[in-house]
Amino acid sequence: MLAKENRILLSSPVYLEVCGDRVISVWISAIRPKTLTAAVVPVLVGSALVFTSSFEVRWTLTFCALFAALFIQVGTNLLNDAFDFKKGADTHDRLGPTRVTQAGLIEYKSVLWAGVFSFVIAVLFGIPLIQSGGLTIVVIGIASLLCGYAYTAGPYPLAYLGLGDFFVIVFFGLVAVAGTFFLHAGKFSASAFVAGLQVGLLCSVLIAINNLRDIDGDARAHKKTLPVRFGKTFARREIAVLVSLPFFINAFWLVKGLWIAGILPMVLLPMGCKLIAEVYKTDPSTKFNDFLGQAAKLHLLFGIFLSVGFVL
Repeated sequence: MLAKENRILLSSPVYLEVCGDRVISVWISAIRPKTLTAAVVPVLVGSALVFTSSFEVRWTLTFCALFAALFIQVGTNLLNDAFDFKKGADTHDRLGPTRVTQAGLIEYKSVLWAGVFSFVIAVLFGIPLIQSGGLTIVVIGIASLLCGYAYTAGPYPLAYLGLGDFFVIVFFGLVAVAGTFFLHAGKFSASAFVAGLQVGLLCSVLIAINNLRDIDGDARAHKKTLPVRFGKTFARREIAVLVSLPFFINAFWLVKGLWIAGILPMVLLPMGCKLIAEVYKTDPSTKFNDFLGQAAKLHLLFGIFLSVGFVL
């Protein structure tokens, strides 16, 4: 009943006129702004890595890549909001932040079409990238859009098969960083894939924490995430590996003689250790929303520090 009242209120002309700021805030909540670092960090790192080579950073391409990635992320978030509600994964007793479709704040079809529209905008920003990068960027772009849709939609949604973590590592890490580097250099490099792996692992921490928090609700909705498949102990160990491995990989930059890039992100190691310890001692609850914030901050700062190391 409350959800129905919310939808009526939000669609009322009087409400829209008097409380337009409320409508805007609901849509901002729907796009999940705290998760958008997942789109920003790979482009930042991939562009900064160009400074370690003989190639020139092409800022127009960086700008277009950034906004294409942002709108793919926004579209993925909106489709996730809509389809998780449709499939029954988001219910009134969810522990995570409010989902606008489930809460009845925005109609399912509105959220769905907003997600599709976001993908269209991403395609428009991708046109200059295709003109520069050719068929390789076409393949990357199409694959990214399809996987953004298939994350929670389609007959075999990735998140419902326990493949969400892998998807994030590949597309928000390896593909995004290496693809950004390719735009400037016209070729791929081992360094870009290593940096992409670091970025992707830390980005996947957010998914892993989210899945551990929602383990009971996901099990009821037959959403077979890794915690649902293998249990809480496995999930905690997965988070520990995802957080710690990027710091070990930093040795790669030391071997290559990029000392600042190898050392600077290490100042964040205590933050990573603290996050792991808190996940281990806390049962899945709303407290995990705080851990998500910590993981997002770690991901962003690691990307910034790594990028600064490349530039310097």
